[in-house]
Amino acid sequence: MHEFLVSAAAFIVLIAVMVVVHEFGHFAVAKLCKVRVEAFAFGFGPRLFGFKYGDTDYKVCLLPLGGFVKMAGENFAEVSDAASGEATVAPEDDPGSFTAHPRWQRMLIGLAGPFANFALAFVLMVFYFNFINEVPSIHPIVVEWVGEGSAAAQAGIEPGDIISRFATVDQPSWFQIQTSAGQHTDQTVPLTVERGGKSLPLTLRLSGKGNGAVYDLNEAGLFLQLVQSPIKVASAPSNQPAAQAGLRSDDLILAIDGHAFHTLEPVIAYLQAGRGKPVTLTVSRNGQVIAPLVVRPSIQDSKWRMGFLYEPPADGPTQDEPMGFSQSVVESKDFCAENSTLIFGVLGKLFTHKVSVSQLSGPVGIARVAGDAAEMKGWSPKFGLAATISLNLGILNLLPFPILDGGMILFLLIESIIRRDIGINVKERIYQAAFVVLAVFFLFITFNDVSKLPFFSHLKP
Repeated sequence: MHEFLVSAAAFIVLIAVMVVVHEFGHFAVAKLCKVRVEAFAFGFGPRLFGFKYGDTDYKVCLLPLGGFVKMAGENFAEVSDAASGEATVAPEDDPGSFTAHPRWQRMLIGLAGPFANFALAFVLMVFYFNFINEVPSIHPIVVEWVGEGSAAAQAGIEPGDIISRFATVDQPSWFQIQTSAGQHTDQTVPLTVERGGKSLPLTLRLSGKGNGAVYDLNEAGLFLQLVQSPIKVASAPSNQPAAQAGLRSDDLILAIDGHAFHTLEPVIAYLQAGRGKPVTLTVSRNGQVIAPLVVRPSIQDSKWRMGFLYEPPADGPTQDEPMGFSQSVVESKDFCAENSTLIFGVLGKLFTHKVSVSQLSGPVGIARVAGDAAEMKGWSPKFGLAATISLNLGILNLLPFPILDGGMILFLLIESIIRRDIGINVKERIYQAAFVVLAVFFLFITFNDVSKLPFFSHLKP
């Protein structure tokens, strides 16, 4: 019950913020274009409470699963001819009607919602990096893995080395190494490692252009240990090599070919070095070490992978290291760029049959993730999840599918090219069909989410 309440509360808060920001984008630009906005609603269904100011009814409705901005003349039913029942154009003598405005203004109104979500994600991460920025505080700094043929390998760094000095910093923290590396990009930086009781002076060449931001040491093939806990499997899809070898959800991977890994990035580097060679996993299940599992990686997204989903560790010690504003802007931009293509990756895998539709998540799945993030220590999972969902909500709404903002924009673009309006009866039929498709899809992924709940998973053989 506690988990349900936390997930439900976190989901409602998250969706409330996403929806209000998205709809405010539409609302603000509609007002600027002098379109009459009749309602600004959070939720759907019967009105619970609210207030009216000017022409607009600001209200909260019964079902907190979205929201909408209602503009005059926007809905087909409202611009239908009363006598014939046929859909028609909005009255020309109503200057506040949505359809009475130029197409370019209607496109701007459609684009405003998704771009408000992009802006929200960017601002959230700027705030996080500028005022919080939780970073690993594990000591000493141990090298977990070194990429084959990488700059770190060429420097002579080996797994298990302890970094006792980096550039001019003695006994550096993880964040000090990252920021110092960012100040020495496209340069050679001195460092000292402890190995077998001896101090070894080395030099590491850091390629790239310096911008004052933190440097991703993974690019140099240097993977540092960030947590003490082993890798935990969130899920293992049945059609992937890991599951076929016997790996299950909640398993702990203690070692791969005898090497102890704690995060996913060095595992991926290790698999690339093996070029598809089978790997042996040492796995703990329900507190007991089971027989070794042999996994044969497969090529996915141009990389060798075992095909399991990884649960980010939540027990690593952290400390706050706020960045300067300009550095925060750079980091936020990079975060948004890296996380704004997730939905395209999922769609691409769906169409190429690399991912089953049954693996998609809807509101219930998002609620579970939101609940998990709410209970995790620190602010990083909360800000990261909110920004990622906001980014992909904006991109989803730009897809050229009827009912979505992108569908409306597509119709307006077509009308601009052919220089006439598409028949409103045609639009109405297309939107009705699209609504049915989305409703069926929504019900499917909701059922799929519910079937993944722990209660139901315990009932499975």
